Amino acid sequence: MNSLAEQFYDNFIYLDRWLYLVRGLGNTLLVTLLAVVVGIILGFIVAIIRSTYDKTGKLKILNFICKIYLMVIRGTPVLVQLLIIYFVFLAKVNNLILAVVVAFGLNSGAYVAEIVRSGIMSIDQGQFEAGRSLGFNYIQTMQSIILPQALKNVLPALANEFIVLLKETSVGGFIGMMDLTRGANVIQAATYQPFMPLFAAALIYLVLVVILTSFVGKLERRLRVNER
Repeated sequence: MNSLAEQFYDNFIYLDRWLYLVRGLGNTLLVTLLAVVVGIILGFIVAIIRSTYDKTGKLKILNFICKIYLMVIRGTPVLVQLLIIYFVFLAKVNNLILAVVVAFGLNSGAYVAEIVRSGIMSIDQGQFEAGRSLGFNYIQTMQSIILPQALKNVLPALANEFIVLLKETSVGGFIGMMDLTRGANVIQAATYQPFMPLFAAALIYLVLVVILTSFVGKLERRLRVNER
């Protein structure tokens, strides 16, 4: 059996195999960032439509479409969604990163929508009435009074959703995208030594999650201080 030093050399140094992890990490971070942007935009749109329907009864058709979207996305595995988007809807495009971003953006948007909607619905109805008394219409009241308060309330939950999204992108390798997990699998396939490359990938994920979790903790403490 090879020593740990020999295994380390075979897995990471020989033929610059560590570059598989670097390229995979770069793609993982890129996909996560783009999917977060898509998820935020889509989630806020859906949340506003649904909360507007709940409070005013308007946008009935759009609300119905949003409910179908939420039911489908939250009721099916993200891996199945990824495979459908890549092999069915984007089969002719043949862009791995685009398929992963679309899949995880749509998936994240559904959860962001419910988080933001819960934040909007938690704001006291008197805030809407206060906005109307100031001469604001519904859109102005939502934009200037309701959304800032709702966003402050749900910011920690949104940050945690993005941490989950970072880890979920590891399934991107199922369609061949070179993410961090697939980079480790490529090294494993070349060396027949699963321990070190998989452990290295897990360690990188752990470091990223610890950094993001620390940021979320600081954010929550700052929000609590601002409330006092």
